[in-house]
Amino acid sequence: MPDELRSLPARPSLRHLKIEAKRRHAAGEFATLHDAQTAIGREHGLPGWAALKQACDLLASGAGAEDGPALAHVRWIIGRFRGADGAGWTAPGDDELRQHFDDRLLAALPADRLAEALAQRPADLRGELIVIRQAPFEAQVQLAGLRYLAIATPEPPHRLIGVRGFPLAEWITDPRVKAPPPVRAAGRPPPELGAIAARACAELGLPALLLAGGDPGQPSWSVAAGHANLDQAVPLEPGHRFPVPGLTGLVTTTAVLRLAAAGRLDLDDPANARLRAVRLADDSITIRELLTHTGGVDSPDELYADAVPALAELMGPVVGCGGPRGILWPSNGGYGVLGQLIADITGMPYAQAATALVLGPLGMRDSRFPARTADIPPAAVTSYTVTPDGSLEPFPPQVATIEAVAGLWSTGADLVRLGTGWPALLPPALAREAVTPQIDARRAGALIGLGLLLDGGTTADGGSGIEAVTLLRSRIRDHRTFVVLTTRAVTVGSLDEQLRRAWLRH
Repeated sequence: MPDELRSLPARPSLRHLKIEAKRRHAAGEFATLHDAQTAIGREHGLPGWAALKQACDLLASGAGAEDGPALAHVRWIIGRFRGADGAGWTAPGDDELRQHFDDRLLAALPADRLAEALAQRPADLRGELIVIRQAPFEAQVQLAGLRYLAIATPEPPHRLIGVRGFPLAEWITDPRVKAPPPVRAAGRPPPELGAIAARACAELGLPALLLAGGDPGQPSWSVAAGHANLDQAVPLEPGHRFPVPGLTGLVTTTAVLRLAAAGRLDLDDPANARLRAVRLADDSITIRELLTHTGGVDSPDELYADAVPALAELMGPVVGCGGPRGILWPSNGGYGVLGQLIADITGMPYAQAATALVLGPLGMRDSRFPARTADIPPAAVTSYTVTPDGSLEPFPPQVATIEAVAGLWSTGADLVRLGTGWPALLPPALAREAVTPQIDARRAGALIGLGLLLDGGTTADGGSGIEAVTLLRSRIRDHRTFVVLTTRAVTVGSLDEQLRRAWLRH
């Protein structure tokens, strides 16, 4: 796969792309036609062939011309706010903002506060816009040292549901991440991994980065670069524990599937039939829909606290379901409900049940679910946020409000055990179903199994919090796995691609 992404023309020909896939397969570049098609999709910055077909349909219909909805809205933001420091500029009102931002985003961040935030640094909007990648309802761009991710709703009129900026190294002024980072390794990583980790720390301005990988039944490897604590100059070690937002969901998924395998639930049961402590506002939403993020369940506003609250305290006894149904719509609330479901069925708190069902059987002895900040385990990293002046500020020690989504603290080696081992905890048929597409990709915008994103012969899980980014990717055919952990929120797409080449294709 080339290092640079290819752009789709304004009127792409799916027929020509099919011919290209057949030619490259016939030339021996790929083992199967499916592999060739998947690779071509990824070369255009899309998850695979299904998403490429969807993008071709979108562009061929003339929707947004060369820009998809997300990128079109990004260009509006730049044009509208780049002059915010000039005489006579007026902020857009509520009606104008609602033409570009979804009502759910504006409910969380009122129009006046959103406009104030967008107008803070207008000079940064006057630089060159670099489009990194574009999918039908997602755009990733770079502008003045920041990488932005914008996501539009899959349902018309495709307004923005999320925009987030990730500062890159050139934005950061903190001298502690300017020097070459210390690099430590455990096991036998591929020889180029140390250089990849050091280069990523320098390019992304990371305080700490841990890469880990392995094969089922084999010793894992880890590469640690940077510092676990900048103020104390503590080098990162392979055994340090990280918060793993998003990636905790794989533990939750595996626990639910183990309960299904034991006959204690049916994936197509309405979730309310098994819930006790809370209930969903929509009685028809199934457990399968919660696993596939297609139930439209609302998410809480509070993601961190000093102690883990009960789900009913956090979201109320009746959990709202105001999102789109049948469309892949990531829902922290939906996975919080799955965590409550596990607790209700087992009669144990979620953390205890997840340990009994998943962590214990996989030998994840260095993983914990802290219930309070005082319970955060020793040998834990310090996470950082970037201040407006480019300094790195420690993230206050807190725990996730939804344990089933982001409550786990773990090591790279333990997470490799999770990625390589979870299928062995299930009957083979159910493990295969977990990596089988569950919904039509034309509606989803991506392929998803039972809680696992499916991408070019691999599964992917992870997420981004304020304090960390996590990624776990496994090859479906043999469960070879790699893990990326950071202590600052940043995009890790380039690292993902390098690790695919260095490890999954090794």
